[in-house]
Amino acid sequence: MFQRLLPPLLGALLIAGCASTQAPDKFRKSSEAGGTEVASAFVRPGRAPFDEVLPRKGRLAGRTISVSNVYDIRLKPREVILTFDDGPVPGRTDSILKTLDQFGVKATFLMVGQMAKNHPGTVRKVAGRGHSIGSHTWGHPNLAHMSFDRAVAEIKRGEDAIRAAGGGPVRFFRFPYLADTSRLRSYMASRGVVVLDVDIDSKDYFKSGPQQVSARTMASLRRKGGGIILFHDLQARTAAMLPGFLAELKRNGYSVVHIVPRRGPLQLASAK
Repeated sequence: MFQRLLPPLLGALLIAGCASTQAPDKFRKSSEAGGTEVASAFVRPGRAPFDEVLPRKGRLAGRTISVSNVYDIRLKPREVILTFDDGPVPGRTDSILKTLDQFGVKATFLMVGQMAKNHPGTVRKVAGRGHSIGSHTWGHPNLAHMSFDRAVAEIKRGEDAIRAAGGGPVRFFRFPYLADTSRLRSYMASRGVVVLDVDIDSKDYFKSGPQQVSARTMASLRRKGGGIILFHDLQARTAAMLPGFLAELKRNGYSVVHIVPRRGPLQLASAK
């Protein structure tokens, strides 16, 4: 059944993991070829957006931030954003949704368009539970290795598939393998689509057990203090580790921030 969920080409790309080909610096800056600085989401200076909702003391569920550009995402110490790439996958995504409900927190799902087309019911479940949905392209290629026009077509196809599956207007995006270019980043910003980078990579695509994934992620989180966490709802080990991981976050005084798109005109994905 799982082979049916993942077409052979897509499966080969996804199982390796979204970030596995990138150097550690990738989580703070864009590729050197692009030369564009990418600010971390963690502890940015300046005033907070006017419509942030303050968390209730003692709850794992933190504030909600309405986002129109990457600089709206300013996290304080012990604040995290949960993101899940490469799905949806029936069963595994459902398990993750159940756990998120149990802990009363929201996440952002960066969906592969081909997966959304194959599993529209799961897309609608994610949207119906109040989570944010973004795109991870149609088929998970390395966009930095493609022409600009081909990359834009790949992005547009992914967005169209997610929207058709019931995911709504796509306002968030993550580059597969975190492989960007300065031109593509500028293009996405010009359309009002927020590119989500990564502060903490769970490396849940490694062949390790759920407890190892949780321990590795918590160790990185303690070093950095907070930030955007990368998981994959494609992975069974991620669904298995999530309840214990969220319990550990709560025990250690962390809060989960929910990012939502600030509504406004969304430009069509045509090449410039």
